[in-house]
Amino acid sequence: MDIPETDRIKHRQINFRDLHPERNDARTAAEFLREVDGVLSAEPTSPILLDLSYDILRIDLQEIDAALRELGLHLDNGLLYRMKRALAYYTEDTLRENHGIRRAESQSTKLVFAKRYQSIEHGCRDPRPEHWRRYL
Repeated sequence: MDIPETDRIKHRQINFRDLHPERNDARTAAEFLREVDGVLSAEPTSPILLDLSYDILRIDLQEIDAALRELGLHLDNGLLYRMKRALAYYTEDTLRENHGIRRAESQSTKLVFAKRYQSIEHGCRDPRPEHWRRYL
């Protein structure tokens, strides 16, 4: 059973809270989401508004929002935005279940976090060559 492209490609707007005048959450989220498998486009239209297009077969809005929260970005949690997100979560989850796509099959956000973890500098890496690590 094929999903028509009009149902498969989702276009959403993600609103962020305006916590600090210097902050630009939409740009940070766009840079992060451009590398996620399944995200077709992520363009910031203002410092707190992100236009997003993604393929529902690979990723859904709930996974995207969870990844953005884990990055430390603050989504707008006004009543209207929470209701919109809940409706989007429900419709996307229903569409995926009706077509036999399980949430566990989607590994795109885990792969992005693993890729990001490898690219940032932190103290969890062993600087010794591989043969020295096996020696001890």
